[in-house]
Amino acid sequence: METFNPKDPLHGVTLKKILEDLVAYYGFDTLGELIKIRCFTYEPSIKSSLSFLRKTEWARKQVEELYIKTLPKLNQQ
Repeated sequence: METFNPKDPLHGVTLKKILEDLVAYYGFDTLGELIKIRCFTYEPSIKSSLSFLRKTEWARKQVEELYIKTLPKLNQQ
């Protein structure tokens, strides 16, 4: 059984939503500079990025960490 943790900013947020929010805020160009992942720099798309991030835990962790750092700025918009 999954427990609810109100302090977890990622609780209930899908990877797709995280990626869409980051792309909307930074764009793929800046995102590729912040996180050195080829799927952000070479012919980037949400679909290909999601596919890579779902298979690659270290990359997904970097994206989630950036999302958590960016969350206060996203909430101000």
